[in-house]
Formats: sequence, structure tokens, C-alpha cells
Amino acid sequence: MLCPGSRSGPLALAAGGLARAGLIQLDTAIDERSAAFLALGRSTARGRASAVITTSGTAVANLLPAAVEADRSCQPLLLLTADRPARLKHCGANQTVNQEEFLQAVCRELVRGPDQGLDAASSEHLEVLAQQAWHCAHVQPGPVHCNLPFEEPLHPSEAEQEAFWISWEQTHLGRKGHPQFLLPLGSHPEAPALLPQGGLDPSRPGVVVAGPWRGLADQRPAFEAALRQWQHCSGWPVLVDPLAAVPADLPGQVRCWDLLLPDHLPLPSGVALADLQVLRLGPMPASRRLEAWLQACHGAQVLISEGEPRSLDPLQRAWQWSNGLVDWMACQSLPASSGSRHQASHQAMVQTWQERDRRVADWLTRRLPAQGAVTEPALMCNLAALIPAEVPVMLAASSPVRDWQAFASSALSHHRCFSFRGASGIDGTLSLGLGLARVLGRTVLISGDLALLHDSNGWLLSHGPQNSGPLLVLLIDNGGGGIFQQLPVPAAPASAFDTLFAMPQQVDPLALAAAHGIPGRQVSCLEDVAPAIAWGLAQPAVALVRVCTNREVDAHLRATLRREIQQLTMGPQPAQS
Repeated sequence: MLCPGSRSGPLALAAGGLARAGLIQLDTAIDERSAAFLALGRSTARGRASAVITTSGTAVANLLPAAVEADRSCQPLLLLTADRPARLKHCGANQTVNQEEFLQAVCRELVRGPDQGLDAASSEHLEVLAQQAWHCAHVQPGPVHCNLPFEEPLHPSEAEQEAFWISWEQTHLGRKGHPQFLLPLGSHPEAPALLPQGGLDPSRPGVVVAGPWRGLADQRPAFEAALRQWQHCSGWPVLVDPLAAVPADLPGQVRCWDLLLPDHLPLPSGVALADLQVLRLGPMPASRRLEAWLQACHGAQVLISEGEPRSLDPLQRAWQWSNGLVDWMACQSLPASSGSRHQASHQAMVQTWQERDRRVADWLTRRLPAQGAVTEPALMCNLAALIPAEVPVMLAASSPVRDWQAFASSALSHHRCFSFRGASGIDGTLSLGLGLARVLGRTVLISGDLALLHDSNGWLLSHGPQNSGPLLVLLIDNGGGGIFQQLPVPAAPASAFDTLFAMPQQVDPLALAAAHGIPGRQVSCLEDVAPAIAWGLAQPAVALVRVCTNREVDAHLRATLRREIQQLTMGPQPAQS
């Protein structure tokens, strides 16, 4: 991603030349904040860092929100910022600030060019800088800031540029037009030969909590294979978060767990919740009910992160292994013949949980038919069947990701889902969706009105030759911050709630999208949702479907549905296994 600027002119000319040679894909954007989020979406989909180029000054400050999310979601991102040389620092020179400090707290590394200007560096030095930045962005995935001073003159003549590219091609390109060097990708630290603590006994009852996936895209197949190996050995049920990396055919899956907790996931007689073992994969799902349930589990808890050394355990109950599930499994002593025996011993619990999972999913389908006025629970309950299984879904932070977990979690819902919940902000929602779509192809973004409006400059990224991935934006417009309606927030007088929390905006989102050349369609009832989704998925580029809901009515409906499910008769407790 290239953003406009003068001091970054040398970087812009270099990027343009590499793009003409077919060596990089170049996008342009006028808003550094949206550009950084689009790059983060692309990095997440590819599993390799995308880069953002900006000029100096406040342009660098605009990269901070995306850098924070990249840091917490553990995704690689390169931030290349032009700067003045050291001689112009701290003397009132135009557009000169302490930008090298802006991103340092959240970046894996600050890579600095020479203080006197990048032109003072040799080719070997530049290659070392590039190697260092790439390595640091991937070995422990996250953002890396490359602050690169440039001395004037910044803009070579056309003849100088042409001579440079002729010389560069002769030096760096082989006969087939490919670079003769590749930047190596660093590996994760090696796991110790023996697991010092944190073992789990697959022969005893336990549960797997598959939380949001935060590894790199190309690590996912090995992770899924390791999870399949553990589940085969243990036979434990798997509580699946929509954002988890779980194969669709993995046995033992339970998807409506958020609605079943706390009373409808019973243990076999003779097994206490306090004794249940837990294998937690990734960060905690967005569920207070699950947190309370896990807090009551006093058996061994192991939390596996994919290269994230920082604690991911707000409960402070688990021993964390940070080298990933594949390495953790390599340290276990699992007899190859134990799988069938352990599965049989835990079969009663798994069967009971899955039966209740199916009953809740069937009950929701009957309770929330695709008829009448649109409610957010009914919309989510029916969306999974309307979006083709091969189409990825991005869920905006706040209500959409929670509602998808609760109401679209039937056994038939196996879409690959994304949600950038590293910092749980609504920043950059539209740009992140566009970044995913440019790598993954046709994608659906489900967003609330404030999240979409917060990134309205993202619409500027919807056009251009590089827009290769159509994106359907499904806007749930409930007139403000609907998530706050679900919290016990007192406000007196009642009118103060909108002013202080919900903050509804007087903007027509369809008109705003149309001003950017984006086609849109309004949905008036649940019967209209299916044809609107089909229309949006048939568009060649970006499209918007707007669904209006009532946040007060929906907050009451969510509470009612949960209460009704807890009152359902689920049958007898499972027998001793």
C-alpha cells in the first residue's frame, strides 16, 4: 500500500518500478489509517507481511491503530515510513516529528535507516535492513516499523530513473524475470525435548476449547492435523469458536455451547466440574459464560498459543505453551493404540453434548424463522445457510461476532470466519474486509453501522485495478452502538443513553456508499434477505446490503432466547461411562 507524500518520493518511485516489473502488487490510498488496515487484512489472508509506505509526520501516527491490532492479533505487517535526516530533527524543520517513537510500543522491532539518509547505505546494508525487517515480522508475527530518513534531492529525473532500472534489472533479475535472491522466513524457536509441566491425561475426562486462530495462514493445516490427532487420542468434546481453526469433519464438535452454558453441558456421574481437564487453543472466546465455567474447572488447564509468548489467560488458571500445538503434541507421550479406548470411555459425554447441541440448533431454526420483521438473532440464524460454504465471512467486532457465535453456530455452519479481535476495536472494519477479499476472493463482511461509518474512508479503496476480490458488505443498522444496549448501563434520564453510549448518526449509509460508486440494496423484512444476499454475491466488485433492526427489541430478544433455552427440558443426565 502506497500513500501520497513528498519525503516518501524515493520509496514511491521504487514501488512503482517493482510493480511495473510484476514483482509486487501495488495499491494506493490517500488515508494512511485505512491503508494500514487493508494491508493487515491482506497479511492475515496470505500469512505473509504486506507493506505500507507513508511520508513523514502525522501520516505515521495514522498507522498506530492497525499496528495495535497487528500486534495483538499476531499478524505480520511492515510499516515503511519516510523521515527527515538527523540534521533536520529538533530544529523546527517542516513536517518533522519524533515519529520513530510513535509505533515503538506495539512493534516487534524498529528498523532504522542511516541518520544521514538512506542514500548513505550500501546495497549490502540495505539488504540487511530488509532481511531484518522481514525476519522480525514473521519469527514472532506482528508489526515492524522501518523508519527511513531521506536526504534531498528526493526526485531523480526521468533519465536517471530509467538508467537505474536498467542497471537494477541486469543485477537482480534472472533470465525469467524473477529475483535472484529471496528473503528467508524465520522459524519459531525450537521446543524443548521434554514438556516440563502442563501435561494432560487423555484417558481422563476433559474438554477442548478451540478459541480464535492467531497463527499464520500456512501454519493452519499442520495445526488442524495436530488437533485431529489429539481428539482421536482423547475423544474429548470440542467447544468450537467460529474463529477457530477446526476441520469441518472433526469429531466431537459442539457449536452452540454459548447458549448451552452453564446448565446444559452435564458431566458423567462421578465426574465433577472441578476435576475436568481443559486444553485451550488460542485466546479466550468472547463469552463471559465460558469464562465463568472455565473458572470453576480446577483440573489441569493447558493453553496453547501459536508463537505468542505473552499471557493469553485472563483467568490465570492455565499453564501456557507458546510454541504452538504441533510442537506441544510432539512432546506428548501418546500411545498409538489408546485412541479407541479413550474415545469409548468419553463417548457418553460427547454424545450427550452433541445431542443437546443439535436440539438447540433445531430449536433456534423453528423459533427464528426467516419471516417477518428483521431481528439480529433471526438474521444470524438464517445467514449461515444463505452464504455459500466456500465464501469466507468477516465478523465485525462488537455484536456481529457474538451473535454469529450464539445464533449461527449450528452444525451446518462451517464457514471460514475472521474477526480482528486482538484489541477488540471497530477501527478499520471495512478496510480489513477489503484486504481479505483481495487475497481470498469473494468475501462477506457483516458489520454494524458505527463500525462501518468509523471506516468510511475505506470506500475509497473499493475501486482500482487491484480490486480483484468482490466484497459483500452486510450492514446491520440499528441506529447506534447496539452492543451497549445489551449491557446493564444505567442512564438517567433515558434519553441520555443515546447521547452518552449509543451515539446514533444522521448518515444515510446507502447514499454514502453510492457517492463512492458502490451499489446498494435495502432489506425491509426477513423474506427479502435471501434475494438481497444473492444479488450482492453476484456483483462483480463491492456491494452493500443494508438491514435495519431495533437494538432495544433485539437486546430483549437475546435475553429471552437464552432464558428459554435454559428452561428447555434436555433429557436425563448421562449414565456413568
